[in-house]
Amino acid sequence: MAGSMMNKLGHILPVNRTLLICAAMSGGLLVAAFLFEYVGGLAPCKMCIWQRWAHVALILTALSGLLIPTQIRAKPALMCVVVAAMISAAIAGFHAGVEWQLWDGPSGCTASLNSSGDMSLLVDQLLATPVVRCDEVPWSLFGISMAGWNSILSLDIAGFALMSWVANRQAG
Repeated sequence: MAGSMMNKLGHILPVNRTLLICAAMSGGLLVAAFLFEYVGGLAPCKMCIWQRWAHVALILTALSGLLIPTQIRAKPALMCVVVAAMISAAIAGFHAGVEWQLWDGPSGCTASLNSSGDMSLLVDQLLATPVVRCDEVPWSLFGISMAGWNSILSLDIAGFALMSWVANRQAG
C-alpha cells in the first residue's frame, strides 16, 4: 500500500518538477523580501540578509540540478535543496526567537546594552547599534513576523523536496 502510494507520488512529483517548484517558491520568498524592502520601505536587518543568502543557495542548487541530464544525478541536488531549506528555516526560526525575546541575537543586531553604569561605554554601544535591529518586528500577519513566515515556508519547501526525494529514490 505505502509503496504503491510512493510510486504514484513519484509520478506526480518527478525530481525535475520538484526542483523547479522549490526554486520558484524560494524565489517568491526572495521577491517578497525585496518588495517589502524597496516598495514597503522596510529595511532588512543583518539576520534578514542571512536568510536571503540561504534562499539564493537553494535557488542556485535547484536550478543547477535541473541542468543535470539524468534523474540519478539530479537527486543529490534535491537533497541539497532540502538542506538549504532547513538552513533557511533554522536561521529564520532563530530570528523569530530573537524577535520574541526568547534568546539574544547576534551582538550589534539587538538592543542588549551595557548596564554597568559606564556612560562612555553606553554611548559607544548606542552608536554601534544598527538602525534596523533584529529584535524588533517591523511587520506581521496573524501575529507571525516575516522571519516566522520564512521559517514556516522554508520548512514547507524542505518537506516538499524530501517527500519527492523519498518518492523517487527507488526509480532509476
